[in-house]
Amino acid sequence: ERFGRKNILFSTMAVQTGFSFVQIFSTSWEMFTVLFLIVGMGQISNYVVAFILGTEILGKSVRILFSTLGVCIFFAIGYMLLPLFAYFIRDWRMLLLALTIPGLFCVPLWWIIPESPRWLISQGRYKEAEVIIRKAAKINGVPAPAVLFDTTEMQDSKPQQQQKAILLDLFRTRNIATITIMSLLLWFFTSVGYFGLSLSTPNWHGNAYINCFLSAVIEVPAYVIAWLLLRSLPRRYSLSGTLFLGGGVVLFIQLVPADLNILAVGLVMLGKFGITAAFSMLYVYNVELYPTLVRNMAVGATSMASRLGSILSPYFVYLGAYDRFLPYILMGSLTVLIGILTLFLPESYGNPLPESFEQMLKVK
Repeated sequence: ERFGRKNILFSTMAVQTGFSFVQIFSTSWEMFTVLFLIVGMGQISNYVVAFILGTEILGKSVRILFSTLGVCIFFAIGYMLLPLFAYFIRDWRMLLLALTIPGLFCVPLWWIIPESPRWLISQGRYKEAEVIIRKAAKINGVPAPAVLFDTTEMQDSKPQQQQKAILLDLFRTRNIATITIMSLLLWFFTSVGYFGLSLSTPNWHGNAYINCFLSAVIEVPAYVIAWLLLRSLPRRYSLSGTLFLGGGVVLFIQLVPADLNILAVGLVMLGKFGITAAFSMLYVYNVELYPTLVRNMAVGATSMASRLGSILSPYFVYLGAYDRFLPYILMGSLTVLIGILTLFLPESYGNPLPESFEQMLKVK
């Protein structure tokens, strides 16, 4: 919120790529894990910021396309390439090198990707925002008006520009605090289901590399469905429906006879399909709920709750040592419960992105 979307995007990308390269030369397990922690900080940060930057630059119809078929499908492609790389490159240092080099291809994008005009306007940097908007209009063949920002609007927005967002702003009123707490819970439990099912793939029967690849492949149709639902249906019902599908199917796994392993794997994949579709919708939904001043912070905070869920998810998987169905019962139940909670969140479908807290407070 303070330094802009573009600067943080490329600095965190540099952290991820640079420390991934240093990690190759690790001389101990302790050194490897400390470096891996820093790489992870850079990776999730640039993922969130890239998402925010794209949604703030693009118009409403393209924004949904970017958020689902853009960001998420390219995430799935990277996910599919991972077991492919790992299958052919068995030395961990060479594998790390192969996964680090693509980060260098992002360097030329500095001269292509612009800063968010919405963020520039919120900071009172109208001239810079106007240059970006006029360039976009020229590229798209749209005639831009002679005056983009009038003096009255600029004066009216000065009080907002002087505000500095802090984390407590996400709890500044009872209404906003309720939305924030519900969003944190939603991200946390959805992440438990998503990563729990993703990390359980080695426990399936068959080749671990193929299982990991299949777990990635199922995400592609999930993102397509998410895009189609977001285009035409209210956010709450789309999100709740996919969570009910994912959680309900995972709960049914315990009823499958032990000799029908293929059916059990199929149900796990269908559960992953539902939870993955819901996960991709969460980003769009959160972006639409919060104003520009705290949007990046809000998505960052909810994403942090998601990381807490991903930290706990391996322990859900380990519960399979006591009862092979116990992880699925817990993950399925939590996913269904969070699907019910989603129905109590406000609806953002068809509304413009809020620019101020006043606009957000209108949503109950």
